Amino acid sequence: MTTFVDRVELHVAAGSGGHGCASVHREKFKPLGGPDGGNGGRGGDVILTVDQSVTTLLDYHHSPHRKATSGKPGEGGNRSGKDGQDLVLPVPDGTVVLDRAGNVLADLVGHGTSFVAAQGGRGGLGNAALASARRKAPGFALLGVPGDAHEIVLELKTVADVALVGYPSAGKSSLISVLSAAKPKIADYPFTTLVPNLGVVTAGSTVYTIADVPGLIPGASQGKGLGLEFLRHVERCSVLVHVLDTATLESERDPLSDLDTIEEELRQYGGLGNRPRVVVLNKIDVPDGKDLAEMVRPDLEARGYRVFEVSAVAHMGLKELSFALADIIAKARAAKPKEEATRIVIRPKAVDDSGFTVTREEDGLFRVRGEKPERWVRQTDFNNDEAVGYLADRLNRLGVEQELMKAGARNGDGVAIGPEDNAVVFDWEPTVTAGAEMLGRRGEDHRFEAPRPATTRRRDRQAERDEATQEFEGFEPF
Repeated sequence: MTTFVDRVELHVAAGSGGHGCASVHREKFKPLGGPDGGNGGRGGDVILTVDQSVTTLLDYHHSPHRKATSGKPGEGGNRSGKDGQDLVLPVPDGTVVLDRAGNVLADLVGHGTSFVAAQGGRGGLGNAALASARRKAPGFALLGVPGDAHEIVLELKTVADVALVGYPSAGKSSLISVLSAAKPKIADYPFTTLVPNLGVVTAGSTVYTIADVPGLIPGASQGKGLGLEFLRHVERCSVLVHVLDTATLESERDPLSDLDTIEEELRQYGGLGNRPRVVVLNKIDVPDGKDLAEMVRPDLEARGYRVFEVSAVAHMGLKELSFALADIIAKARAAKPKEEATRIVIRPKAVDDSGFTVTREEDGLFRVRGEKPERWVRQTDFNNDEAVGYLADRLNRLGVEQELMKAGARNGDGVAIGPEDNAVVFDWEPTVTAGAEMLGRRGEDHRFEAPRPATTRRRDRQAERDEATQEFEGFEPF
């Protein structure tokens, strides 16, 4: 049964915004009291948050589809709909968020660090919010915007100060078990360690973490063995510790050749050339192992490595190794510049970005793409003429009509707003006033005219009385 997962594909969907409400206030002796439709609620976000109690991505391996709740629609009486609830997904410290193309979206390091993986849709405005001096009683409301839906990749890169690397059965698991309180699986056959193990070591006043990475073999950087799956776990470490087996039973292997092989795999993987190296000659409790360690040590030191002879089984040389690693880590931490834990990739828009583009396709169709036009189209109820007229006004103010003219569009040409799989297509009619016929001029309603002055009202009432008197005087009885 799988218990450790460090890479998953996650399908996240934010909640959609609730629809706005089109309502008119009514009460006795006041049948048209003005618009009172409330706004729709905002859709919930999908948020990734670092939680120190989570160490694997296993939950998302079993349940890769996650969706936040949607907002509720608005109601009459200026009652706004309830916002959707955010969906918070806990992830391990060191989780990297990528898109399907492999681009890094966020690098989550540090407890509490969060990233909005999918943003909830906006709630639609009710007709009360759409009312203005020119549009006193809108007979429409805006629809809620669907929430974002993305397919993302989560990769876990263990946050450790020290990474133990080496051939299978070199004694890495045994070493981490005696240096820390970690209890990895230990056996006398290769590839005993199938997942990275993490332990905490205290050496004097320095506390650091140490990771046991599953054994590497030749070709690991190209996918052989388990190396490619777990080499990412050494990327964040401050020190690389080569654990070399001095008591190997394989005649074609020796500590120097093992070191060269592992270094070649690390070089091909890339990005680890600046990490300090320490060499640990393990299993010196075996007579032949002690002799071999003394034989190869001068060669290793000549290459510039700091060498330690240890025995994880007999607990030999561990204190010197532990304090030496603590000293290297303390220096690395002091030299590291202070920065915010959250690292999110921001791709700003160009300064001359108009917010939309107009392109002419091979079939003569003009396609409009942009965040605002596409959102406005999704918010429009096309069964309502007044709502369509409001959309036309917004697009015209944005400059879409002018850009269509520059692109060569003529009356009656087809225009599509949105991507090919989800676009609204219509025949373009430039500079045509849209909206419901009952409104006269778009956005105005004769039912809600401005009140007349008192002198005008008195004059009108007197004219009505005079007209009634004249009609009465001219009445002839039977």
